[in-house]
Amino acid sequence: MRVLVAAVTVVVSAGCASSSDGESEASCEFRVEYDKRMYSDVANAQFKIGRKLGPAVFPPCDDSSDDGGGQASPDSTTAYAIEGVDPGIAIAVDDAPDDVLFAVDSDDGLPPEVKKLIKAS
Repeated sequence: MRVLVAAVTVVVSAGCASSSDGESEASCEFRVEYDKRMYSDVANAQFKIGRKLGPAVFPPCDDSSDDGGGQASPDSTTAYAIEGVDPGIAIAVDDAPDDVLFAVDSDDGLPPEVKKLIKAS
C-alpha cells in the first residue's frame, strides 16, 4: 500500500538560541529513537511510506527547566519504512509533517539514499 505520511502539526525547534541577556534558552531537536538508533529530522523530502515497523519514541527534552528538570516522559509514535530505503538509514513516523523523514545520525552527512529524496527548491 502506498500512502503518504499524514500531516500532523508538530511544534518543534532545533538547537539552542540565545536570549537578549546572553543566557541560553532551552529548546529541543526534532529526533526519534527506533530500534536502539537515534534519527534526526530531514525536511523537504518526498517519499512513500512502506510497511509498519513498530513503536518509536520522541525523547524528552533534557535541556529545559520547564519540564521537571529533564525528567519528562518520552512521547510514543509509530515508525514506518520508507520505500526504497533501509530502515537502518531512514524512517517515517506518524507524528511528523508530511515532508519530514528521519535519518540516522551521522557525522558524514546525509546518506545518498536520503539526499535523493530531498525536493529541490
